[in-house]
Amino acid sequence: MSERLRNTMPNKAPQYSAKEIQVLEGLEPVRKRPGMYIGSTDERGLWIMIKEIIDNSVDEALASRCSHVWITLHKDNYISVADDGLGIPWEIHPQVKKSALEVAMTVLHAGGKFGEGAYKISGGLHGVGASAVNALSDYMRVETRREGKTYFQEYHQGKPKFTVREMTETDHPKDYSYYFPWNTKHGVRTTFKADPEIMQALEPKLEMVLKQVKNRAYLVASLYFHLYDERVNRETHYYFDSGIVALVKHINKNKGGLHQPIYLHRSIDEIDVEVAIQYSDSFNPTVESYANVQNTGEGGTHLTGFKTALTRSVNDYARKSGYLKEKDENLIGDDTLEGITAIVTIKMDSDKLQFESQTKEKLGNAEVGPIVSQVTKEGLDTFFEENPSEARKIMEKVITAARARMAARAAKDAVLRKSAFEGGSLPGKLADCQEKDPSVSELYLVEGDSAGGSAKQGRDRKFQAILPLRGKILNTERARLDKILEFEEIKYLVIALGTGIGDGVDYSKSRYHRIILMTDADVDGAHIRTLLLTFFFRYLPELIEKGYIYVAQPPLFKIQKSKNAYYAYSDEQRDQILKQVGNGKTDGITIQRYKGLGEMNPEQLWDTTMNPENRVLKQITIEDAVLADEVFSMLMGQEVPPRKKFIQNNAKQAILDV
Repeated sequence: MSERLRNTMPNKAPQYSAKEIQVLEGLEPVRKRPGMYIGSTDERGLWIMIKEIIDNSVDEALASRCSHVWITLHKDNYISVADDGLGIPWEIHPQVKKSALEVAMTVLHAGGKFGEGAYKISGGLHGVGASAVNALSDYMRVETRREGKTYFQEYHQGKPKFTVREMTETDHPKDYSYYFPWNTKHGVRTTFKADPEIMQALEPKLEMVLKQVKNRAYLVASLYFHLYDERVNRETHYYFDSGIVALVKHINKNKGGLHQPIYLHRSIDEIDVEVAIQYSDSFNPTVESYANVQNTGEGGTHLTGFKTALTRSVNDYARKSGYLKEKDENLIGDDTLEGITAIVTIKMDSDKLQFESQTKEKLGNAEVGPIVSQVTKEGLDTFFEENPSEARKIMEKVITAARARMAARAAKDAVLRKSAFEGGSLPGKLADCQEKDPSVSELYLVEGDSAGGSAKQGRDRKFQAILPLRGKILNTERARLDKILEFEEIKYLVIALGTGIGDGVDYSKSRYHRIILMTDADVDGAHIRTLLLTFFFRYLPELIEKGYIYVAQPPLFKIQKSKNAYYAYSDEQRDQILKQVGNGKTDGITIQRYKGLGEMNPEQLWDTTMNPENRVLKQITIEDAVLADEVFSMLMGQEVPPRKKFIQNNAKQAILDV
C-alpha cells in the first residue's frame, strides 16, 4: 500500500458487530426486494403473481392429480384460482408446530415441491411462488379441501389474520363473490389482491391472462382451464387433447402448412420429451422450447439437441433418397429451419433442473441435449421412411432454401463490396451526421424525396442522418433474402445501417442507436411503416429488441392565430388548443390539416417532429414474439381469408382520413 493511500485512511475502522447485520424474518425479504422474486412491480410482475398461483394447479395436473383449473378476475382487483387437485394438508407440521397450510403460505422454500417426490415435475418457483405472492398481497385467502372438509386462512401482507380453521357457512368472503361453483371433493382455492404499497399495477389485463392461460392449455394436454372475468361478464374455456400439436397448428394458421404436424413423444432416463413439427410456405422459423411448462425463451440444451438432430436426420434422408447428390454440400441448420414451426418441451425432476441464467430462460442440463437429440433423430428417421410423400415436400422445401441461401450470399457479398464494410462509400442518398458515436446518432428514414429534402435542411447535422425512401419498399414477408437485396431502397438501408444482414449480421456495428421511421400521417404512410417494420422484424429483429427502432409522430394540425402557430398531434389536442386560444371563438384562426410531411418547411419539420425537446417518438418493442409473428404473417402473408377476417373484426376501430 502506498504512503499516500495509507494517510488518507481513517485512524480507526468503524465497528462491525452482530447488531449491524439486518435479519429479515418470514416473508420480509420478498417485500424488501420484490424484483428478486417476481421480476418487477409493473403489469409483468402482476402477471407473475397470477402465474405462480396458476402453476401450483398446473403442477397438480403434471402429477396426474388435477383435471380442472378455474380462474376468476373479480371486481376491485381480486383474483381467484381454484383446482380439483389433492389439496394442501392442514394438519400440524411436526417441526414448526403450525398448520402445514400456514407454513406453505408464510415460509419461503416450504412447499411440497421439496418433499420426497410429491411434485417430481414442477414448473413453479420451488416453494417460493405462493408465499411470495402472499407477501406482496394486501389480502390473500387460501381454502384447501380434503377428505370432505374445507380449512382456510386469510392473510394481510403475508401475515395470518387468524389460525387455520375449518370453514363454516359464516366464513364465506364478503368483499367478493365467486363466479363459479367449486363443487370438487378436494382441491385448493386461492384468492388474492395485490398490495398497492408495493405493486404499481393492480388491475390484471384480461388479454394477457387469456394468452398465458391458453399457452398452458396447449402445453398440458387434457387439462381444462375455465376463465371468468366478472368485470366484463365474459367467460372463456380452453382444452386441447392434442397439446403442442394444436399449438403448432395455431401458429401456422396464417402460413399454410405443407403437411400434417409431426408429433414425437418418448421418455428416456425419466426425461419426458415432446416435439411437434410442421413446415409452412413461409421463410421464417418459429421454434419454441419449454422445460416443465416454463418457456425457455433463450433456448438451452434441449433446443440445441433438437436442432442438431433435425439437421442430421434431414441430411441423412436427403442423401439416402437422392435429393442430395454426391457432389452437393450438406444442408446447414438454417436450411432445415426455414419455414419450420416447432415446439420442443421436456419434463423432468424439478430438483435436477438447471438454468444458465437468473431469469430461468435457458436450460443448462447437459444430459438433456443428447436425449432430445436421440428422440428427434430416431423419430424423424422413422417418419421419413413411413411417409415418403410428406418427406418429399420437406426435402423440396429445405433444398430450395439451400439454393436461396447460396444466392442470398452472393447478393449480400455484392452489397457488401459496394458498402462501407469494404472501404467503399455510403449511399449517395444518405445525408450522414457528423457524430461517429452510434449511441448518440440518429437515422431518419423519411418517406419521399420532398420530405427528405426538408428533413435534410431542418435537421441537426451533428447527430441526425437522413435517408429518403422513394415509394413503398418490398414486402419482405413474401420474399427471400436474395430477392430482397435486389431492391435498391433496402440495399441502401442495409449499407447505411452498417450491421450487415443474413448470416453475416453484426449488430455491434450498427451506426445508429436510434432509427426513426418518419412517414406521412395517412394510409400510404401507415403502409410504408408496416413494410419497414416487417423488414426489421424478419431480418434485423435484434434492432427492435435493443430498442433502436422508433416511429416519429408528426403533427396532424397547424393552428394559426395572428403571428402565433400551434401544433396539435390529435383531434383532442386540436380542440384543447382551440379552446385556449380562441376562447370559444374561431375569428382570426386558421386550421391546416397536414396531409403529408412535404407540406412542412424545414423549420416547421424541425420544430414539430425532429427537435428532441419537442418531438414525440414511439419506441417499437416486441412484447410477445410469437404473437408478433402471427400478426405479421396474417397481415403481410399470402393467405387472404385471415386478413379479411381481421379487417372485418377491427374495421370499426379504424380512424379514417376521408
